Amino acid sequence: MAKQPEKREPEPDEVPATGGGRKKLIIFGSAGLVVVLLAGGAAAYLLGAFGGKPAEPAGDPAHPTVAVKPALFVDLPEIVVNLSSVDQRASFLKLKIALEVSQKETVDKIQPVMPRVLDAFQVYLRELRTTDLDGSAGLFRVKEELQRRVNIAIYPAHIDQVLFREILLQ
Repeated sequence: MAKQPEKREPEPDEVPATGGGRKKLIIFGSAGLVVVLLAGGAAAYLLGAFGGKPAEPAGDPAHPTVAVKPALFVDLPEIVVNLSSVDQRASFLKLKIALEVSQKETVDKIQPVMPRVLDAFQVYLRELRTTDLDGSAGLFRVKEELQRRVNIAIYPAHIDQVLFREILLQ
């Protein structure tokens, strides 16, 4: 029979190689937790979550100044157009539109070229189909196109927005 090796006792100077992995896991986990807590605390402090005085606005706090953008509106005459259709059914679109501008000079520039603006609207609106006006996305596209056409007609001035006062599709 083969001889079995003798079991010997480890000497006190020798350290066994097992058991070190669990200690490392606990140390690294604790260090990671501390880093996350410090980062969260720093973010909360910088965002003002801890008491502290809120930042005061510049100027007199009793009379805050708010920059109000003046808005002027130009009402266009009512527009009624026959919409384009594939079948022979007549569809009509009735619009009341207001143009929003921020400068008085722009209002003065719109009035002399109003026939050009209305012509641009008529040409565009007559090519629309009823499906082009479906939903809010369709109306938004129409508003953007009308604004683009007005800005071309009154160049170098420009309007801020086209506002629908009334829309009737029949």
